[in-house]
Amino acid sequence: MFPARSLLLLALFSTLTLSCARRNKVDIPVAKSVVVTPAPAPEVPKAAARDLADVMTDELGLNPDQQTKVRTILRSTVQQVNDARQRLGGDKTALTAELRRINTSAESDLRTVLTATQYKEYQAKKRAMQAQMQARRAAAK
Repeated sequence: MFPARSLLLLALFSTLTLSCARRNKVDIPVAKSVVVTPAPAPEVPKAAARDLADVMTDELGLNPDQQTKVRTILRSTVQQVNDARQRLGGDKTALTAELRRINTSAESDLRTVLTATQYKEYQAKKRAMQAQMQARRAAAK
């Protein structure tokens, strides 16, 4: 019984040392770290402010003074949005919060420029005006 046991131990020891424990290091893949940088958010074209101001002029009947002020507000809004996207492009939560703040500020500024009736009409037609502006942009391309 003793020789059989020693042969079994010798076989087990040989198997462990020759096959499992001595792997060829070339076969083991090396983990590589990859740095992923998020793609920057696309810029809002500067012409968007002009296009939206034109649509608002047509839809709301803005006078020339209002049209100038609305263009200034929208141009500033586009610049702020583009700056925020550049600064915070990777941080979606911070970007969303900043875009909301910019939008709230722009809406407040528009409220001071438009009459009460124009502002109500603007609120009611906002989505339709944005779609019309995007259609103009697509047609210009």
